[in-house]
Amino acid sequence: MKEEQNYWTQRYKEQQTGWDIGYPSTPIKEYVDQLTDNTIEILIPGAGNAYEAEYLWKKGFKNVHILDISDVPLIQFKKRNPDFPVTQMHLADFFEFQGQYDLIIEQTFFCSIVPSDKNRNAYAKHMAELLKPTGKLVGVWFNIPLSGDMEKRPFGGDKKLYTRYLSPILKTITFDPCYNSIAPRQGSELFGIFERK
Repeated sequence: MKEEQNYWTQRYKEQQTGWDIGYPSTPIKEYVDQLTDNTIEILIPGAGNAYEAEYLWKKGFKNVHILDISDVPLIQFKKRNPDFPVTQMHLADFFEFQGQYDLIIEQTFFCSIVPSDKNRNAYAKHMAELLKPTGKLVGVWFNIPLSGDMEKRPFGGDKKLYTRYLSPILKTITFDPCYNSIAPRQGSELFGIFERK
């Protein structure tokens, strides 16, 4: 964990955060806008600056949890949202984190993990473990070529590649190119909804 923690902390400290758009991404915002039960337990892993969590919190979703391996974005989030409970902010390694959630929001977190078979299979397995029996994994994956450069994060992939890891463990409800990506990301994102099998 320490090596990954140092890597991401350094990226935040140097403001090398090109993935950070400064507000909730449109595909996730529009998904959240159609949710009717604001009592559900929600987790956002690899939350970074967690604009999606901030949006949910301000809409009245009080059971939102954010998880990141670096404390830098968590500290920034708390400054922006002083009333957000510290008990719902988790500084931890995703693969060691425990809990059960109705909804896990994926904002290109999968694409931040070093893309080995071992890591990607572990991601799918642990996502399923973190979901309640009727829980959903919902969010955005980058639809860009997977580079061979292990330092070129976030990493890419395509629907076929991601499905190889996700479909054995999670039931696919939808997984298609985003029609509502922000302009700079048009054609480079997939939106997916998956359920526990």
